[in-house]
Amino acid sequence: MEYLDFEKPIQEIQDQYVNCVLIEKKSGINMKEICNQLQLKLEKTIKKLHSNLTPWQRVQLSRHPNRPYTLDYIHSITKEDSFIELHGDRHFSDDKAIVGGFGKIEDHTFMLIGTQKGKNTKDRQYRRFGMPNPEGYRKALRLMKLAEKFEKPIITFIDTPGAFPGIEAEERGQGEAIGKNIYEMMCLKVPIIVLIIGEGASGGALGIGIGDKVSMMENSWFSVISPESCSTILWGSRDHKEKSAEALKLTAGNMHQLNLIDEVIKEPLGGAHFCPKKAYKLVKKQIIKHYKQLSEINIEFLIKKRKNKYISIGFFDE
Repeated sequence: MEYLDFEKPIQEIQDQYVNCVLIEKKSGINMKEICNQLQLKLEKTIKKLHSNLTPWQRVQLSRHPNRPYTLDYIHSITKEDSFIELHGDRHFSDDKAIVGGFGKIEDHTFMLIGTQKGKNTKDRQYRRFGMPNPEGYRKALRLMKLAEKFEKPIITFIDTPGAFPGIEAEERGQGEAIGKNIYEMMCLKVPIIVLIIGEGASGGALGIGIGDKVSMMENSWFSVISPESCSTILWGSRDHKEKSAEALKLTAGNMHQLNLIDEVIKEPLGGAHFCPKKAYKLVKKQIIKHYKQLSEINIEFLIKKRKNKYISIGFFDE
């Protein structure tokens, strides 16, 4: 387990607990009472630290290297061997930063689509750190249209630092691909459930982020720009990223208060990376709950409701 700077008190107690268990195994001395005390101290320390996290600390947690990614959720919440990954945009190539395919959750078939980061250096390069190219968004739209054809609900998982910013992506129509996805998702004749499980940055997130129900994990964020980029634009350096994170109101709590999302998914004690299995169960429960609610609504009314939801966001003067 890797620990962030502000998680060092947790690491110290965790190391003491592990040493206590090892001493008991090697020496045969009964250390249960001390181990129990350390376990209680660990829980109290985690609760104390996580009860007053700053926006920047939540951004750090959303990027934690041990945090579950899209494919972790998909393989954990779908029935064994039921997920069939589909590839390619039928125009240019298969973007590895976006994954998608049909899978079964309980007795229901869904189209599951999401941005995928890598777990090591080689995999991160392969996945382009979860930053999609235009063909990734076109693949996502192709799969959504396929889901619509077979009348299957759509689930999208968002965890991206943004769309890929390279010149070649712009040459192939990055903005057009994202814009088209937003436009088409407004009118898809199937329920759409959106889950922000980590980073939700800029158009990179919006390209698969339009839904009837939008939920955020407790330690995720959703914003037009990352705190570092915001700090660089306003102050000429990344040194004010903490101040930027506070001003951007990007946390799940902020998003819910502003009525930009529907629900916040409470994470296990210490975050999703501390107990991924609990995180999977919570996400699965949320999906089933939202699917049952949405499946009872007439599809034409659902589309109208979806459009009004996004039209009503923000204020403007003519």
